[in-house]
Amino acid sequence: MIKKVEYLDLDRLAQDIVNGRELTDENLRELLCLTEEDEIQKLHYVARKVRDHFFGNKVFLYSFVYFSTHCKNNCAFCYYNRCNDIQRYRLDIEEIRNICRALKNESIHMVDLTMGEDPYFHNEPERFIDIVRTVKDETGLPIMISPGVLDDKTLIQLHENGADFLALYQETHDRELYRKLRVGQSFEERVHAREFAKMIGYCVEDGILTGVGNDIESTIKSLRGMQKNKPDMVRVMTFVPQEGTPLGEVSQESSLSELKIISILRLMFPDRLIPASLDLEGIDGMVHRLNAGANVVTSIIAANSSLEGVVNYDRNLEERDRDPKSVVDRLRTMGMEPASQADFKRIREKSTGKPVGIVGLPEVHA
Repeated sequence: MIKKVEYLDLDRLAQDIVNGRELTDENLRELLCLTEEDEIQKLHYVARKVRDHFFGNKVFLYSFVYFSTHCKNNCAFCYYNRCNDIQRYRLDIEEIRNICRALKNESIHMVDLTMGEDPYFHNEPERFIDIVRTVKDETGLPIMISPGVLDDKTLIQLHENGADFLALYQETHDRELYRKLRVGQSFEERVHAREFAKMIGYCVEDGILTGVGNDIESTIKSLRGMQKNKPDMVRVMTFVPQEGTPLGEVSQESSLSELKIISILRLMFPDRLIPASLDLEGIDGMVHRLNAGANVVTSIIAANSSLEGVVNYDRNLEERDRDPKSVVDRLRTMGMEPASQADFKRIREKSTGKPVGIVGLPEVHA
């Protein structure tokens, strides 16, 4: 374990992490307590240095298909909770097929199929399985599913029919805070679903929220909780108050805490995937998150798409600026490039210990 270090010694800290050592809880407290701009920028620099050791300047790109905004849950933070009186939609197979066709020539590594815990699909899982089959047939790309908690049998069937990743965010591993956020939902069932999915061959993503009453000790619980489950991808997102929800009137914090935690996640998970979501602050926010140590861009949608996102900072904007070309163009201004599908294949094989299929990314032109 790394003893308390002088964090001005950036090369030493980066080399310690690359050599396989781990941050102690005291190291985490020290980093989470950083407030001075120059100290935080140094932390981001160290995170980039560690990321670049493992990934170079390569970035992975995930498209986003929020195909159902119906949900049976009443999460205190979520715009789509069952009690919120909002307009909702549920895409049919042909609508999803058309989205897939629009993605075929785009520079995308994986399709993220996201929904609320919609009883239409949860009670009849074959309907969801049909969507996964359709997307796999149309794109040939790896598929991430973000469906909430599913039973073991359904997870097996989805994996057999083309699902490669499971995204299932705990939001917090602090049980007291969890009860306030995921009202009436089992902490253990969520943990079990990720553990079971990983056991049968999925790559697994866990994620936490910041800005929902987390203090430093609560954040450390969440960081250690994620670490215990050995996820393949880890994320943190800033809480954005959503109209009509129990937390809708809470003051929104800046994204500075999220950026700091992204850097800490990079030090804790040096060779893992860490997303920069376009759903919070768009393409400018993506730049900040990549500069903090992220190496994945998520929530990419086709140009002119009206699909919802999870946070939807851009719900009422005419120009959403979240299409693949805009992302790649901005990456290039940062000296970064989309990774190859072969790079993504190697990561998946390392995570699962099994050979996986590969498809080609279209050539990306400047």
